[in-house]
Amino acid sequence: MDLLGVRAFLAIVQTGTLNKAAEVLNLSQGAISYRLKILEQSIGGRLVERGKGVHRIQLTPLGETFISLAERWNLLQQDIRILQTRGPQSTLAIGVADSLNLYVLPPLYRALGQHSPAISLTIRTQHTNESFKSIEHKEIDIAFVVREIPSPGTTIEPFFAEEMVLLRLADKERQPLEIVDIQSLEPQFELYMNWSTGYQSWHDRWWDPVCPSRIRLDTAGLISILMQDILQWAIVPMSVGNSLRQAGKFVIQRLSEPAPERICYKVKHRYPSQGTAESLRILEQYLRLCDFKTQSVSFPARSPS
Repeated sequence: MDLLGVRAFLAIVQTGTLNKAAEVLNLSQGAISYRLKILEQSIGGRLVERGKGVHRIQLTPLGETFISLAERWNLLQQDIRILQTRGPQSTLAIGVADSLNLYVLPPLYRALGQHSPAISLTIRTQHTNESFKSIEHKEIDIAFVVREIPSPGTTIEPFFAEEMVLLRLADKERQPLEIVDIQSLEPQFELYMNWSTGYQSWHDRWWDPVCPSRIRLDTAGLISILMQDILQWAIVPMSVGNSLRQAGKFVIQRLSEPAPERICYKVKHRYPSQGTAESLRILEQYLRLCDFKTQSVSFPARSPS
């Protein structure tokens, strides 16, 4: 695939016009058009609709589909240039569910970042199903996910389990970790996230699953932004609750009928690439040193090697 054409295409997508794409790449508009034409010829189809009087470009269906492939190809070329510049280096690509990325795995990232010799680390925030697909295609080396998905090409095992707690705005009448009657929580004030299949089944036993006023989220980072009313509430993993309550705005409490623990899993390809074997071995050693409940790492006298 033509790398210059890929870069021209991504610049066009980013800026919306051939003229601005030319400015970004410090090229003439004619050069951008030529690179795009060569790329389209190599792919065998038109990526961008072009016509007189059209100021902003419009992607064809093929162009829309090609964006993610072009981005991955561009990143791959960057990795190749790094390899050519630095020589052989350990690499590790990780796919991670959003809430694990923000609230569970930072101590692992810190440990890997301090390892010597350095590991070239790539971290992708992905939904669980995306991580499984990335593992199957060997686009990443390991994934940390929040549910199991049957996949013959992968191995999966739990690495961390945590209690689910009630998160609410702090109030002088609310004491941390006190037990709250589950039936006192009104569903219309819930900020809901589906943490796992088991969690959803448990949740539906206590509250109307189709409550129209319930706010449904797919990222834990929005909970602290959207929770502004004293009546609002959310059920979250302890790692999320501990992180949010540190600023003093929130309080975490326990439920009279506890939700099932959230189990976090690590996923690898059944036949991993030999080139990442050493990086995966180092990661596994750091996993054993990390205390995810206290967000700390117990380093030995010298780094694992």
